[in-house]
Amino acid sequence: MCGRYTITMTFDELVVRYFIEEVNDPFYLPRYNVAPMQIVPAIINDGSRNRLGPLRWGLVPNWAKDQRKAGGMINAKAETLLEKPSYRNLVYRKRCIIPADSFYEWKAFGSKKQPMRFMRRDEGIFSMAALYDSWVNPEDGEKISTFSIITTTPNSLVSDVHDRMPVILRKEDEAYWLDRHQSNPDKLLTLLKPFPESEMMRYAVSSTVGSVKNDGPECVAKVEELKVTEESEQPYLF
Repeated sequence: MCGRYTITMTFDELVVRYFIEEVNDPFYLPRYNVAPMQIVPAIINDGSRNRLGPLRWGLVPNWAKDQRKAGGMINAKAETLLEKPSYRNLVYRKRCIIPADSFYEWKAFGSKKQPMRFMRRDEGIFSMAALYDSWVNPEDGEKISTFSIITTTPNSLVSDVHDRMPVILRKEDEAYWLDRHQSNPDKLLTLLKPFPESEMMRYAVSSTVGSVKNDGPECVAKVEELKVTEESEQPYLF
């Protein structure tokens, strides 16, 4: 799964990277520990141009009676998108991009776990494929727009840490993914594949990432990776 990520670039860098023509007041500051149920920048295409706006992480389908399941819908598996009622219609008409520059996963070292930061080798911005929807609260009429990040099988850099990774789109595929005029599911699903491990790197970071209260540069500071010892691998019998 993908449960934490970073987006540390400036607002201006986002605007340039995604060819945003019309810019409203910036609503975003760099984030070092994005967590589910938080509001983050997202990219959609309105049919003629890319737009940058806020979405909340944790999908609430438009037909849902309430928001209670949002925290359990932060990710959607690429392999089953067309089978799930919450996602299958969104594949055709509500695709978006979630900008990031790294994501975290926790690696097991015996009985301990350590967060690892995964990023592009050039440390640049990348685009996570996502689906979004809007839900209207029947009690007060408030409109809430939310999203799920799509995950796929991991590449070899991620596979010894976790059995899933976020779908990172190739730059040349971003326009197609966002294009509302494209609705061929076979073509769209071919874009949802593991990003090449040769273009990525990883390193260990502090356990401070484990708390959503921590959201500063210390979250991405490199630390020494733990080692698995014979003692840590020995099972406890009593």
